[in-house]
Amino acid sequence: MSAIVRTEDLAKAFGSNAVLKGVTLEIPDKKVSAIIGQSGTGKSVLFKTIMGMMKPDRGKVWFKDIELTSLPPGELIAMRRYFGYSFQNAALFDSMTVGENLAFPLREVLRLRDRGEVRNRVAEMLKWIELPGIEAKRPDELSGGMRKRVGVARALIMRPEVLFFDEPTTGLDPVLSETINGLVIRVNKELNLTCVMITHDIPAAFRIADKISFLDQGYIIADGSPKEVVASEHRMVKDFLRISFSELKV
Repeated sequence: MSAIVRTEDLAKAFGSNAVLKGVTLEIPDKKVSAIIGQSGTGKSVLFKTIMGMMKPDRGKVWFKDIELTSLPPGELIAMRRYFGYSFQNAALFDSMTVGENLAFPLREVLRLRDRGEVRNRVAEMLKWIELPGIEAKRPDELSGGMRKRVGVARALIMRPEVLFFDEPTTGLDPVLSETINGLVIRVNKELNLTCVMITHDIPAAFRIADKISFLDQGYIIADGSPKEVVASEHRMVKDFLRISFSELKV
């Protein structure tokens, strides 16, 4: 599998707290990848460092053959249009309608000024996530699952090549969680996008991901196909997966 995103020896600390200590990772193109591990191990920091939202203390990030970590700020910001980010809590603007939320990146990032085109792209995206006609609703009128889907739609509307999902099923019941996991698969298969997800839904990750990377203590300690990660002899990986799958049986 060819990599669309690569990191080499990526490190990031906040004061004396070293979160990433040397992360080397490859994200395969047009596949679904999952980053798993215990809470507080720096998975979201890894995402934001890859996207250039945080500057690493050491290491390199490539998007295709472009080293993002060597770009000047203006060029790095321009490269972010190739990345979409679906936030854990959807991060919709409460003061805006759904339509205005989706139109925001089109107007502010892509600088689209044709109202008809903006309106059509918003309607097209809402139809694709199976929530047509809700442009006038406000975020507080939506259920948790609907907000998650609108958050994904806003990330997709700029037509990125890589979509990052930060805990896409957190706070949802099992039925809604399956809906969102199904949406991740649709984004990958129907839109042909690379999908990378942080998730604590371990069974779902092993079911839908082509590649899994286990982050612990600032390093990737297991990396490969679901079968390869399950076969890892690393004690942390074995204990984490044993507990995760035993909870599912309960």
